[in-house]
Amino acid sequence: MTSTGTGNTGTGTGSVSGSGTGTGTGTGTRTIAETADLTGMSAHTLRYYERIGLLDRVDRGPGGRRRFRDEDLAWLAFLTRLRTTGMPIRDMRRFAQFRRQGDASVPARLDLLLQHRETVRDRIAELTECLRALDAKVEHYQALTAHIDDVEARAASDGAETGARATQARATQE
Repeated sequence: MTSTGTGNTGTGTGSVSGSGTGTGTGTGTRTIAETADLTGMSAHTLRYYERIGLLDRVDRGPGGRRRFRDEDLAWLAFLTRLRTTGMPIRDMRRFAQFRRQGDASVPARLDLLLQHRETVRDRIAELTECLRALDAKVEHYQALTAHIDDVEARAASDGAETGARATQARATQE
């Protein structure tokens, strides 16, 4: 992947951390299989991301096989966060295009991220309301279950007492 003045993406690396000890050729690079294992993405997804422009062209080793660098892993971790938070692929592609433009596109990247952050916050608020409704239903059914258990326990207890009285009555009649 050739950097074109993108500088630090300011994204962090997330849960993907590269040790630079890939087993293939090229120090500090990883095969597509190693990258798939590290990122949790399939090899197909990694190829797709490169094909649609989410990844810059990935370096190739001898034999033309992809060799992913630590920078690629950090970028993939950020892309994963964008997808996890529901950013559409088209917006991810726009962000990747802005990123390739370097520092001149920082305001555009910021704007896109601010918009997405607001969308994520709205979704979190919506999910929080849904969680409250679920919690209320769970409490309702727990109370119903406890009540049913109490009724069944009383019925069993009453049945045992009635059975004991009937046995005692029969014994006195004999």
